[in-house]
Amino acid sequence: QVQLVESGGGLVQAGGSLRLSCAASGIILSIRAMNWYRQAPGKQRELVAAFSSGGSTNYADSVKGRFTISRDNTKNTVYLQMNGLKPEDTAVYYCNADIVTFTQGRGDYWGQGTQVTVSS
Repeated sequence: QVQLVESGGGLVQAGGSLRLSCAASGIILSIRAMNWYRQAPGKQRELVAAFSSGGSTNYADSVKGRFTISRDNTKNTVYLQMNGLKPEDTAVYYCNADIVTFTQGRGDYWGQGTQVTVSS
């Protein structure tokens, strides 16, 4: 069974930095896209950053120039480096991945979420 486990969230002052990690485990054949989403209280979940299997990246306009997504395919891990954090970045951040397994084929998987809180 595939699991995505996130780490790295926490409380930080405005202007600070955090680095989120998300590691996929299980009997994995391949991982296609790996993405980061976030959901703030009372708001819909939104895509923050995406890393395709081909190596291209995309960012929400609100985080461009401040956040960087990267991945280590040898570790089945995706990272989100967040710099210049703002109070409006406060949310639960979720890892999402498009994964192909030997037993279940292609599926869409989510992590449990990690809280990021930015104080003003």
